Amino acid sequence: MTEFFPGIGNIPFEGPESRNPLAFKYYRADQKVLGKTMRDHLRFSVAYWHAFRGTGGDPFGPGTIVRPWEKGGDPVEMAIVRVRAAFEFMRKLGTPFYCFHDRDIAPEGKTLAESNRNLDAVIKVVKEQQAETGIKLLFGTANLFSNPRYMNGASTNPDAHVFAFAAAQVKKMMEVTLELGGENYTFWGGREGYQTLLNTDMRRELNHMAKFLGMAAAYKKEIGYAGTLLIEPKPKEPTKHQYDFDAATVIGFLRQYGLEREFKLNLECNHGTLAGHTFHHEVELASRYGMLGSVDANSGDTMLGWDTDQFPMDVKEAAMTMRVLLNQGGLGSGGFNFDAKLRRESTDLEDLFIAHIGGMDTLARGLLIAAKIREEGVLDSMLQDRYSSWESGIGVEIERGKTDFKALERWALAEGEPKSLSGRQERYENLLNGYL
Repeated sequence: MTEFFPGIGNIPFEGPESRNPLAFKYYRADQKVLGKTMRDHLRFSVAYWHAFRGTGGDPFGPGTIVRPWEKGGDPVEMAIVRVRAAFEFMRKLGTPFYCFHDRDIAPEGKTLAESNRNLDAVIKVVKEQQAETGIKLLFGTANLFSNPRYMNGASTNPDAHVFAFAAAQVKKMMEVTLELGGENYTFWGGREGYQTLLNTDMRRELNHMAKFLGMAAAYKKEIGYAGTLLIEPKPKEPTKHQYDFDAATVIGFLRQYGLEREFKLNLECNHGTLAGHTFHHEVELASRYGMLGSVDANSGDTMLGWDTDQFPMDVKEAAMTMRVLLNQGGLGSGGFNFDAKLRRESTDLEDLFIAHIGGMDTLARGLLIAAKIREEGVLDSMLQDRYSSWESGIGVEIERGKTDFKALERWALAEGEPKSLSGRQERYENLLNGYL
């Protein structure tokens, strides 16, 4: 059998003192944290589109990354070779999951029927690799943004023909996800938005997007797929105004169309940044509404205005995110998918391992910090004390709907001016820094 990453074995755990770039410092898959292994808390996934289709290209130049197994020839045969390389990488890295778009893993044909045949041929090998390695599919998804037919969107396209074509593509990919035992299916509306309202019927496009998602939810039931349907928000790029701007926008959209019980959110850190939020704001909001389903783990550069998809390296952000994860009892069928790509200048084979190791260690360290914060309970106690007025008296009456404006006026007149309560922000921040 061909070895695609010679000289690199299974990545070991060596602890925080290690300086070996090909070893974990914090991620120990079998280590128990609050009664559950790190593997089960984090459910790491490799994004096929970046790890194995990324070339290092950017808007100002072509790709710089050329893998030794990318030798051209028949595109389907090349896709099969690529699958074998990917599974060797994931096995050595020790990630339990992966995910892909249909067009990442198999080449698009001249017709939809040919594209489906290409996909079937490659999926046969994918199933063999899954059985051999035990690596599972975290989620499947369809690429409804790269082909020129989708330049005006997919479900929101002004042309009904494009809408129908996109539906057929999603139908096939949902069937493939079911066949592979995928635990989720994700929708990313990469071009579901508009550049100018001069040529846009916004209400009609929103209605069409809702119909598309409703059809998908219905087809899920029809084929007996038990996985979770996920929607991934993104505020901009490539379209100027995206309909799936952020977590709040998507939740509002789903509620407007009665779809809130059919979908959860797959949130990406860099997308939160582009929306003007911190990532832990996005995950907290989605979690509070019971709609946090999965995470695309990456980071952006606040000095740049586009989706740089860097590997997550911010321990503080990781700890804040993990607090939300622990508070909601985990991600269920979701996981932490590395929707992150190597920098254009990182061209060595081992760079692919080092980048993922760094991201896994960052999130594992965040998990350990969040668990310690939870076990000690100081931060939670401070937060509870800040809202203590809602635990008795007039606070309880307000929350239980046992009062009204007239009664509250009488109470305020009797009690007089309220005392100012310090937010103590610096105390909270210093406490968190003490754990980092």
